[in-house]
Amino acid sequence: MAGKPVALILGDDAGIGQCVQTMGFRPIVADLPNHAMEMQRRLSPALVLVNLPNGDLTPRLLRRLSRSGTPLLLMQDEAGPIPGPEGPHPPLCVLKRPVSPGDLRAAVRIVLPLSSPDLPTHTDRTFGKRYLTEYAPLLDYSAKMQAIKEIVEQVADINTTILFRGESGVGKDLVARAVHAASSRADGPFIKVNCAALPGELLESELFGHEKGAFTGAYRRKLGKFEFANEGTIYLDEIGELPLALQAKLLHVVQDLQFSRIGGRELIRVDTRILASTNRNLEVALSHGEFREDLYYRLNVVEIHVPPLRERPEEIPVLASVFLDRFNREYHQNREFLPQTLTLLANCPWPGNVRELENFVRRFVVLGNAERSQQELEAALRTIKRTDSLASPSLAPPTADVTHGLREIARRAARDAERKALKEVLDRVHWNRVAASRILKVSYKTLLNKIVECGLSRKSPHESA
Repeated sequence: MAGKPVALILGDDAGIGQCVQTMGFRPIVADLPNHAMEMQRRLSPALVLVNLPNGDLTPRLLRRLSRSGTPLLLMQDEAGPIPGPEGPHPPLCVLKRPVSPGDLRAAVRIVLPLSSPDLPTHTDRTFGKRYLTEYAPLLDYSAKMQAIKEIVEQVADINTTILFRGESGVGKDLVARAVHAASSRADGPFIKVNCAALPGELLESELFGHEKGAFTGAYRRKLGKFEFANEGTIYLDEIGELPLALQAKLLHVVQDLQFSRIGGRELIRVDTRILASTNRNLEVALSHGEFREDLYYRLNVVEIHVPPLRERPEEIPVLASVFLDRFNREYHQNREFLPQTLTLLANCPWPGNVRELENFVRRFVVLGNAERSQQELEAALRTIKRTDSLASPSLAPPTADVTHGLREIARRAARDAERKALKEVLDRVHWNRVAASRILKVSYKTLLNKIVECGLSRKSPHESA
């Protein structure tokens, strides 16, 4: 990193160094103000970032930091005043903690002149065949996904963590695989771990492995997913569901890329890139104490938000055609959409996003009933229009009771649709719950909970025809 401008960090790094590193800086961390003063004189940093509790940032310290004219970026807690420097002072920006990497990058651009370093520019290099043929085309169908494609190609070979955010089913998994395929690790393994699928005690063994005799049932050594991902990429899906106790251990692995198996003493080092995704609001989880702030900063160095399908309507006909071709080949069929079906597809909001669209096309190919598919789409649109008419601006503004009623209607409709789908699958497999969980792509425990929630049984009195 020689020759790069210095970003001096006073206080807790908390992932700030990794973030500014992706912007072209050389991060230097100073724990104490005296050390920061010495480094500021010696290194002449391009930027000073202060991550201290409110009480530790005194007017005297702020005056000393601003004396050299270096741009300042202060990260402070919600409570307490921010002391201002007296007299002329350098560019200053104050952010409330916790600070997301996106906000941090935007603040850096505010306090620095236009000539200062920005995010590294993408260099023209040759990407692998799999990325160019399998992933790049899927990221090219809308302006919003093209913007994501640019980020993917920009950060593919920067070995830093990435957090993918967005609703369930939007395609976070696909974008994560695109990053791997576009990187120099493309020939290495891509290991996906669903953090919501296993309880904490089993997930720790799944991630880090265990030694023989580490616990009851550990009859032999087991390697963890991090070891299998060596020289490749590990993708931690639904990271927001990770238990707090396991978050602490993961934090050290993300930071040092070394760990010990459960019941083992050997320190294992791995060379793997860490990607993570969530559909949860992690900032809310932070405020509730459900997610560690330090882990949040370590994972969220680069953030990629994948928008829902309703914000990318131009993709719907193209994706539907892609899925149709794929499933026709997979199931040895030759189905085709009616022209009016394609029109209806484009007008549906797809609350389940790309995953819902994919499942619809799969069902269409398997069942081969164009008329039934047409009826499904028309029924969905009628429901949407009825909801829209209730919320029409020509009507009086809804009261709190009406709003609550609409939400309840939506919840009831979702429960009814879920119950119907569960019943159809369970009846098809003669109530083989293991087979049903595989078809529905949920854990066995989740399936059992859903059966109870929906009040289903083999002779349920509530079954509909």
